[in-house]
Amino acid sequence: MNGNLRVGNLFGIPFYVNVSWFLVLLLVTWQYGSGLAAAFPLLGGSLPWVLGLAAALLLFASVLAHELGHSFAAMKQSIGVNSITLFLFGGLAALEKESETPKGAFWVAIAGPLVSFALFGLFSALGFALPVGGPIAGIVALLAYINLALGAFNLIPGLPLDGGNVLKAIVWKITGQPYKGMVFASRVGQLIGWTAIALGAASIVGLSPVGSIWTLLIGLFLLQNANRSAQFGEVQGRLAGLTAEDAIAADSPVVSASASLREFADDALLAAPSAWRKFLVADATGMMVGTVLVDALKQVPREQWANTTVAAIMESASDMITVGAEEPLMEVVKTLETRKIQALAVIRNDGSLAGLLEKASIQALLQSPQAA
Repeated sequence: MNGNLRVGNLFGIPFYVNVSWFLVLLLVTWQYGSGLAAAFPLLGGSLPWVLGLAAALLLFASVLAHELGHSFAAMKQSIGVNSITLFLFGGLAALEKESETPKGAFWVAIAGPLVSFALFGLFSALGFALPVGGPIAGIVALLAYINLALGAFNLIPGLPLDGGNVLKAIVWKITGQPYKGMVFASRVGQLIGWTAIALGAASIVGLSPVGSIWTLLIGLFLLQNANRSAQFGEVQGRLAGLTAEDAIAADSPVVSASASLREFADDALLAAPSAWRKFLVADATGMMVGTVLVDALKQVPREQWANTTVAAIMESASDMITVGAEEPLMEVVKTLETRKIQALAVIRNDGSLAGLLEKASIQALLQSPQAA
């Protein structure tokens, strides 16, 4: 993971910190340490900075607890959590997939803010109940405030914030279409991002008492991610109702196992001399039985091509990922992205080979008038 350092596991979830996190850790430590040194002059030596570091780490622990809230809600729905990462603007729980229902999506989204509000209540109660004062009381009060702010900020109803995911789930429930919820929540997120950018820029040039350079940076972050979500939602909408069979390459590289290598070379290769370097092999019933590389022809003398079948040089198809012909195309896209592959074989309900599906064929389908 570029720019991320793995620091361990939490409840079986890989835990990372982005290099930008160290910058924020340093800034928070310096800012709060300076505040403690000024407020409590009797704190000597490096103690204000040690307490500042402790406060900073506890703040990030609160962010981590927020992300664990999302993670536990997802795991309760049998959704895997690939990782949790802390970075410049907070944290991110990378889920294996989305919830299957709007209700499930709602609970995954709301779980993080609920954890933050619970921590706000806990630290507030500790501040009243514990007989402590001075810098320790200040740190407890700070943790209460930060968790309240973290929960409230994340409930702003625009993607990529938690409130945006809550809004997406609500629109999904109303319309019955998850992509409509994503697009709507992304548009709201774009509006919020532009507003934050405008306020931040106006404050920098002295035109607004509201905002700061951080407002500008957060706005840019929100806008970038909202744009990405909107694009993904639009793709989901265009792929809605389409299946894997709709995106099969028109000239899928399929060859019969009983064909001779001469027929393979003359028909398959001459028909598409540079398009494919690997072919799927089907038997007489249409079932996929293997794959064959074009380069494998070089291993057989040309004079033997007429008497050698494709089956004799084919390889096992065990490494070829397959998908059902009726599988929703959006799920196929997720499979390609998750597995980091460029193509897979499409199998019909009767077990016969339908053809090859590539990322390129999906892109071509998206650009066609029918999908617009």
